[in-house]
Amino acid sequence: MSQLHVEVEGTTHADPEVVWSFVADANTYAVWGPWNDGGYQPPSPGPSRVGSVQWFQFGRRTKSVEKILSVEEPQRIVYTVVRGIPVKNYRAEVTLTPAVPTGTSIRWTASWDKTVMGRIVHRKLLQVFPEVVKALVAASDRESASL
Repeated sequence: MSQLHVEVEGTTHADPEVVWSFVADANTYAVWGPWNDGGYQPPSPGPSRVGSVQWFQFGRRTKSVEKILSVEEPQRIVYTVVRGIPVKNYRAEVTLTPAVPTGTSIRWTASWDKTVMGRIVHRKLLQVFPEVVKALVAASDRESASL
């Protein structure tokens, strides 16, 4: 089956460790991003580790539950959707790369099966992913400026 794909990139003036502190802790997502709430099941102080189950509330009705598949601190985290959004074989990756001369390049990608519901999700995530990366860049820049 073919796949749908979303990919967004951004660059922040912050070091990768600063950006990582936001990306790797589900408890902070509602502070810097477009989510209403987020955390871990069971509750945990973070950061995300392989096998961690994290959840995010987006809007009034959408709650996404995700499982962390891979962590390479402070440069890469891979996760899959366990439930909450109607997609099959969802796999997402956030990659942080040092930028030249300073800062961090952020690349957030996701792919999943091309189903009827997957197409609906695709239209929504084409809007949401740029908003997420923009918010991550802004939060990282603010944090870096305060250090």
